[in-house]
Amino acid sequence: ERLTWSAGDGHGLVVHPLQKFTVGALNCWENWMPLARSALYAQGEDLHIALWPGNVRNTTDISRFIAQESRSYVLSVCGLMYPDNIPEDVPFADLIKENAPLWLANGGTCIVSPDGSWILEPVVHKEGLFTATIDHKEVRKERQNFDLAGHYSRPDVLKLHVNRKRQSTVEFED
Repeated sequence: ERLTWSAGDGHGLVVHPLQKFTVGALNCWENWMPLARSALYAQGEDLHIALWPGNVRNTTDISRFIAQESRSYVLSVCGLMYPDNIPEDVPFADLIKENAPLWLANGGTCIVSPDGSWILEPVVHKEGLFTATIDHKEVRKERQNFDLAGHYSRPDVLKLHVNRKRQSTVEFED
């Protein structure tokens, strides 16, 4: 990933309003980074979109954890990939297909409520459009029990600094 997506910066680590919700998103392993999640929580995120290349092992535990930690809804979106999806012009495509398991990415798309319970359990080996109705009142109800970005965050003791400045591989000075 570092070869493909580097060099990144914190410029896009922001949330967006969507009706009653404040939506944030992280990609792949970023979802496992506590400070990246905390930056979104501090901005009022209450609907977290977790994007994954596609493996139920990536989504089952962390999706429920993020929901319980943040008292937010979590929508984990995962891809499917099987050997026939590999284009013939990929170097060593035949060798890859010959040695690949039945599924290279088995999915795992799921939806979790702010209390950590499943709204949609992880869906594997199935492509589709999955929908659910979510109620913003559930976020408020759960945050009465625990509000990670509220006084439980202990701003008198702990502080997170997010650098949103655009990063570049070159800096010019006159």
